[in-house]
Order: sequence, then C-alpha cells, then structure tokens
Amino acid sequence: MKVTRLYADSHGESHFEDIKIPLNDCGDIGKLSQLQEATGVIFRETGSDYDYNWHNAPRRQYIIMLSGGVEIEASDGTSRQFGSGDILLVEDTTGKGHRSKSVNNQTRKSIIVTLDYGNPSSTLVKNVKSKGDVFTTDA
Repeated sequence: MKVTRLYADSHGESHFEDIKIPLNDCGDIGKLSQLQEATGVIFRETGSDYDYNWHNAPRRQYIIMLSGGVEIEASDGTSRQFGSGDILLVEDTTGKGHRSKSVNNQTRKSIIVTLDYGNPSSTLVKNVKSKGDVFTTDA
C-alpha cells in the first residue's frame, strides 16, 4: 500500500518520500499489513478557505484523506496534492516544517491516527484534549 511520508532531514529541510507498506495475503479476509502501534484517532474537518502557513507536525501521525483535498508544500520547495483515499505519514516534527492549504475551495475531511503523544508545547497538541472516548477542542 502506498503512503507518502513527509519528514525533516538532519538539516531541518522537509521532503516527501513515497513508501510502500507491505501487505500479507490472509486468505478470505484479504491482505493485511503488520500491526502498527498508535496512541489515538482524531476526526478532522477543515474549511474550504483553509490555508495554514509554515508549521511542524505536532506529532508523528498518519493522515487518511476521506474527502476534499489539500496541497502541501515541503520546505525543499516541492508541492504535492492529496485527495480521497491518499495516506500521509507526517513526521516533520522539527525543522522548517511545511505549508498546507485547501484545494478547489473544498471542505476536507480526514482521519488522523497519532503514533505518539507529540510535543506538549505544540498549539495543535494543546487544543485537543481527551474527554472519555470523545475528543473536544478548545479552538
């Protein structure tokens, strides 16, 4: 399964890399990857006017695009667009970061699968608080 990774190199420059998650044939239930540990799930919706200037990812996380689209620019100048069904592994938690904005004036819906608890001083981490089985935001 194809996943696009966004990461920072040792000089803080962010880059895209296409990676493949191996799938194993499990018979009647299809092909499955190995289990990956996760710390949570966040459901997200961004407006059609979404335009978020340079920032770092608040934590290592997968972003699974459900609908709408986003254009992401890495600090190396490369831009890519992602839409329904695309999967990103965002790991540029340090360095110069990336920019992201909506595509075609569409609302975007996505699911974030967090892989660690992130930087507690990050605005994005501070704004999402666990409340039982449901997350609420201060923003």
